[in-house]
Amino acid sequence: MPVPASGTARLLAGGHDGPGALRPMVDTVLDALAHGAADRGGPLPSGGPAAVARRIRDAARPLIPEEGEGPDHALRTLVRALAYGAADPADPRCTAHLHCPPLAVATAADLAVSALNPSLDSWDQAPAACALEALTCRALAELVHPHGPAPDALVTTGGTESNHLALLFAREQARARDTARPHDTAPTHDTAPTHDTAPARETAHAPDAAPAARGAAPGVRGAGPRRMGGPGTLRVVCGGNAHHSIHRAAWLLGLPAPHTLPTPTGVLDPAALHTALDRLPDAPTLVVATAGTTDTGAIDPLPEIADVCDHHAATLHIDAAYGAPLLFSDTLHKRLHGLDRAHTVALDLHKLGWQPVAAGLLAVPDGAALAPLAHRADYLNADDDTEAGLPDLLGRSLRTSRRPDIFKIAVTLRALGRRGLGDLVDHVCAAAQHLADLIEIRPGLQLYARPTLSTVLFRPTGAGPAAVAALRRRLLHHGAAVLGRATTPEGLWLKATVLNPHIQPGDLRGLLELVEGNTTP
Repeated sequence: MPVPASGTARLLAGGHDGPGALRPMVDTVLDALAHGAADRGGPLPSGGPAAVARRIRDAARPLIPEEGEGPDHALRTLVRALAYGAADPADPRCTAHLHCPPLAVATAADLAVSALNPSLDSWDQAPAACALEALTCRALAELVHPHGPAPDALVTTGGTESNHLALLFAREQARARDTARPHDTAPTHDTAPTHDTAPARETAHAPDAAPAARGAAPGVRGAGPRRMGGPGTLRVVCGGNAHHSIHRAAWLLGLPAPHTLPTPTGVLDPAALHTALDRLPDAPTLVVATAGTTDTGAIDPLPEIADVCDHHAATLHIDAAYGAPLLFSDTLHKRLHGLDRAHTVALDLHKLGWQPVAAGLLAVPDGAALAPLAHRADYLNADDDTEAGLPDLLGRSLRTSRRPDIFKIAVTLRALGRRGLGDLVDHVCAAAQHLADLIEIRPGLQLYARPTLSTVLFRPTGAGPAAVAALRRRLLHHGAAVLGRATTPEGLWLKATVLNPHIQPGDLRGLLELVEGNTTP
């Protein structure tokens, strides 16, 4: 048998000798991270894309040397370059996106996963991780669906994959119902309005009429539920505030483009939803609501939307990738009233959960809803192995090889508890309110609206779209601040998404002073 080349015997991270091999390398990484952050000296490097690319190019060469330079040199050089060139979400001036500073405990837990390298495509590759994933997924699903018959959740790479799975499950449910019942040839309603347009005619029901009973839609008097489950392809209905992944998922799944209702106020209007569903031809329908929009953090009126869906027998998916962690808060969880009435809910703990990417989930009130993902590959989940008691993991994801991202979540939950995470949620949401207060008292700045979660939109008073965009890019180029951008019917705004639980009032004032100091007359 060949003998390992000299110097490679202690390169493996696992096994009895793995921790000893890792320890000095981890020290090197931590040292390089500190030096890289000091080199950067701010939330991101100055000079723009060309300067960063040039520095990385110089540090990375030679990319594939004939002879290796050893782990210490490679780690020290490239980690320091990576840290220098990072947009650091732990810096209070880095607030552009739903891009959180990860907790140290979660990052340390992720190191254990990388060292052991479990893969959740078969039990014999991840025995302990398999069991922990099942327990943690059920516990998180019970927070979302406390009254469900058998709550469960799938681990995903984030809100995009969760939304994709939600549409997939709704499509398969529609196909199953369509196959199970005899088709009729009864005429359908008038042709639906075109994609991305408002309904073409007024409803016959008064829009302000009180619902006759729980589950009745706004404006419906005495009418029984009107079923949306006629033969045909699944139709997706969402608001203009829905995440772009809803439209991409429909495209990937071969579904028609979602019927998109205008959301001029930033949230989906239940009355407009009812009117649209009342006019559309009979077809299986999935309604997508949002609890925490990407642009403003707005939360759709979930109970009222759920009532509309009940009335029309439509399936409801709620994209709560941003807002779901409010469930950890003793005070803010009330903003998610109605979340438990959804058939599927997207969560994403690498946003308002302080986890390293990736940390998404899709929760359902009954694990039986996950059956469409069932799949057989004899080398991973042979029938006789499953019958003998080995867990079948292929039905837990569209992916085959899959790292146990649930582990860092489980460690974080155990370390901080629900209240500890809830305190972090409360702090960043309170900080966003304080930021809004500071903007309102400055005549040179204009606030879009009071924040619902931790996102605040603002701009220099009187600034047009070109000036706002140029200001943002100027701050990026100088490495001074990382602010996002969002467009509403009122124009373009700067976006600050407060996710740093250590942020202080002085940090917020400093951020606004940077904006004011870089605003051109």
